[in-house]
Amino acid sequence: MPLPPTTTPSGDEPPIRGRDDACPGALRLHPADDGSLARIRVPGGLLTARQAAVVGRVAEELGDGRLDITSRGNLQVRGLEAGCGAELATRLRTAGLLPSDRHDRVRNVVASPLSGLDGEGYADVTAWVRELDAALCGGTPAEHGELSGLSGRFLFALDDGRGDVATLGADVTLIATPDGGALLRMAATACRADGAGADRRVVADDVAQQGAGGGGDTPRAVLWVRGGDAPRAAALAAAEFLTRARESGTRAWRVRELPAQHAVTTEGVAARLAAAGIDAVPQPDAPGPRTPQPPPAPGLVTGPEGRHAVSVAVPLGRADADQWRLLTALASRSGADELRMTPWRGVVLPGLSPDDARDACSALSEAGLVTAPDSPWLGVGACTGRPGCAKSLADVRADTARMVADTERAARGTARGAAGAERRAGDTAREAAGAVCRAGDTARGAAGAGQVAGDTAPGDERDEPGPGAGPDPGLVLEPGPDPGLVPEPGPGPGTEPGPGIAPLPVYVSGCERRCGHPGGRWVDALATGDAGYRVAVRGAGRDTPEADSVDVTAEQLADAVAAARGTT
Repeated sequence: MPLPPTTTPSGDEPPIRGRDDACPGALRLHPADDGSLARIRVPGGLLTARQAAVVGRVAEELGDGRLDITSRGNLQVRGLEAGCGAELATRLRTAGLLPSDRHDRVRNVVASPLSGLDGEGYADVTAWVRELDAALCGGTPAEHGELSGLSGRFLFALDDGRGDVATLGADVTLIATPDGGALLRMAATACRADGAGADRRVVADDVAQQGAGGGGDTPRAVLWVRGGDAPRAAALAAAEFLTRARESGTRAWRVRELPAQHAVTTEGVAARLAAAGIDAVPQPDAPGPRTPQPPPAPGLVTGPEGRHAVSVAVPLGRADADQWRLLTALASRSGADELRMTPWRGVVLPGLSPDDARDACSALSEAGLVTAPDSPWLGVGACTGRPGCAKSLADVRADTARMVADTERAARGTARGAAGAERRAGDTAREAAGAVCRAGDTARGAAGAGQVAGDTAPGDERDEPGPGAGPDPGLVLEPGPDPGLVPEPGPGPGTEPGPGIAPLPVYVSGCERRCGHPGGRWVDALATGDAGYRVAVRGAGRDTPEADSVDVTAEQLADAVAAARGTT
């Protein structure tokens, strides 16, 4: 699975925010060592082919030519020259990618990327994405309040019922139901009224309990609404959060940061929806979506009516200019004329014929993108590192690429060894079969002699087992979430994953901040200098003791990480 989302640091008291969050946007650029950085919000990850072409030209003409896909399916342009902000904003407005300057940073919406493409789910939530975006940007203050007051970290998730993005720890989640409606679910408050910290792990919150209870002491608000009302209901729920945050005086950025006495409640949300003419039914014991599904694995996606899609993983979430131009060209030739970016730093190209989909897979693979579900890139992430970050001690992306290449070479060597063992086993089996045949001839001859003598002695002719099917090809780490899920604990360091257990995700960091690291348990490869790393297993309260971490060179990173993941 791809990297699970980052979790919120635990604490004993709700944070008191003395400032707005510093998340970059298209209008608020972030200075970095390699130039300024712009983050372009793309609700639901939905881009038309024309918009994708515009963003590609922006990256090439104003930035360093590359595009980063974030863990919320947004886009980042790096290496921007000073003074280009006005031109950047103008280009994005013209392409429809900046519909409201005031709401630039609040349009954080993730959605099930295969919705409407593979026959799964209960609704096509792409329509919800567009309606919610319109409500965020154009709602009247009398109805929604001023939603531009949401922080750049506040997150909406629209799940079509398959359970992929419902596990991403969003502040407001819509989950399609089989009856044409939706569950509107708020995140649970993680801080108790007495100030003691609660368990913030999202796995208990979003997966295991799957209901109104949360990881903290304050139950989450869960209501059923009609599907047609769902996007507006989500915007109103966000307005309710803003009201509670103002009352608390904490300037909270996320729902889980609210103190319990100011939590968003079912009653409060229901009253706000009723005032807006939306019928809502409290669902205190509502289950979550059906068994949560993994994110789309790389490769072909078969859809109804003969249409296919292609799911692509982008190594480390960064596409160069040639790769982005290829993605854009393929999207423009498809029937859908769009591409969808995923919260797992991938892209889905819908609306292709079977032949076009296979050709697209081949072209994308040749371009260095991932279209096979057994790629060693899956489950591997890294921070920006040098030269983009002054705090980084190493060029972690280059070291990560070398680590993955070493892993791939080792896997090919193992496969060749396994093939040789299989050939040797086949030779042994053929020799054994020859011996059986010769023994059968001898037995038949003996039986003939016995018949002459009147003494029949039938031989024992049981089948010998043939050569085995060879070694298990190994478990594939499928792409997984990036903004909040804590997966079930994986195997401990140095243990072999059992059947169905994916190896732990890996994150390579250039400094102690470990920006963007996944939640749950993960393998931490921390740079200690230009050519050194410290490898340990961290997360979910089960960190490797310092004495059990291992210091290695960049050249030794692949072996050390494989041992920590439990894949050796």
